[in-house]
Amino acid sequence: MTKRNLDIVVLSDIHLGTVGCHALELLQYLNSINPKMIVLNGDFVDVWNFRKYYWPEAHMMILRTLLTMMTNGTDIYYLTGNHDEVLRKVSSLQLGPLLIKDKLILELNGEKVWIFHGDIFDITMKHSKWIAKLGGKGYELLILLNLAINTISSKLGYGKISLSKKIKDSVKKAVKFIEDFETTAIELAIDQGYDYVICGHIHQPKIRGYENEKGSVIYMNSGDWVENLTALEFDGHEWDMYKYKEEDFVAGARIEKLIDRNRVKSEVYVQ
Repeated sequence: MTKRNLDIVVLSDIHLGTVGCHALELLQYLNSINPKMIVLNGDFVDVWNFRKYYWPEAHMMILRTLLTMMTNGTDIYYLTGNHDEVLRKVSSLQLGPLLIKDKLILELNGEKVWIFHGDIFDITMKHSKWIAKLGGKGYELLILLNLAINTISSKLGYGKISLSKKIKDSVKKAVKFIEDFETTAIELAIDQGYDYVICGHIHQPKIRGYENEKGSVIYMNSGDWVENLTALEFDGHEWDMYKYKEEDFVAGARIEKLIDRNRVKSEVYVQ
């Protein structure tokens, strides 16, 4: 597969270390692109729900792939989120081409771009963090239930569904939260004079233009790799939303074999 050359790729809410992370699909995507810069916009590793006994080889392969990309000249910005907020203690740390920050401001073609995770808008994070963490546990259980249902659904020929996405899209309070989140980010970006604002956190991929009496801005959300499997891509001229499609990758089996070989090597090394 010929790799696509890109200037910038923004990924958010990958949640490595959890059962909901679509690591194999992300590996296929990463191996299909050649970006100058990757922005990991929060919740890359899910520290809240991390378990020592759950770290599949595919998750380790993502780290290896990103390290290889850095070696080959890709700059990687790790922006902190709520599930990996422990890294905010070392914000502004730079390790070669890897930079850890809380936010990132870019100027592209004369336009200002503001990138941050977005959990600062979540009142449960500010005042009742234990409620947010409890919600995270429930979300993880819902993902486990979804995996079981999809296994049965696929065998019956009905295809896969996302329970969490259906719930978010149907519950009025969840819909209102998303709308309030987007409105807050948009209005704040206009007040600060940005042309683009890019967030993650709410797992809702979107590119939306907005204008009021103070100005205009383009709001973007890169989505996630738990439900939507999306990323934002900048080719040097314009932004686009990437959506993973299984049929686009004929090399999936090769990646699975590569993971199996790495697993065998690891077991031999341990012995």
